[in-house]
Amino acid sequence: MQRVNLGKTAPELYKTVLELENLSMQKVQDAELDVGFSHLLKLRASQINQCAFCVRMHTQDAIKTGESMERIALISAWRESGYFSEKERAALVLIEEITLIANQHFPNSAYQDAAKVLSEAEITAIEWIAIVINTWNRIAISSQYTVTP
Repeated sequence: MQRVNLGKTAPELYKTVLELENLSMQKVQDAELDVGFSHLLKLRASQINQCAFCVRMHTQDAIKTGESMERIALISAWRESGYFSEKERAALVLIEEITLIANQHFPNSAYQDAAKVLSEAEITAIEWIAIVINTWNRIAISSQYTVTP
């Protein structure tokens, strides 16, 4: 069954989400977060949401920006690896909590733990990454963007 492609049927809204993406990446730069790691954050949210289109894209983007295959391969099991710094672990918690917000409504404890190691600018950038990638995941999944070799 062919679904409506939201980018084609409402290009003005799609363009607005793209502008939001660009603004969120500006926050990444302002906070001096690593761009490669920002793609790992997007990859992690996309894995949780099971968005094949975005998983593939952000894996490719992470590779292009210099992320190692080990970090890419371990992002879904980051808690059990030694590949991620304390700040990166805090960022991953924020990404996961916001992605899973319907399950537990982003507990204060998760935010407080992250705020111990992340600056306000870093938290802002990470939370906007989460908000935007979750939007993209919903666009791609509901439109059934194809993922073929």
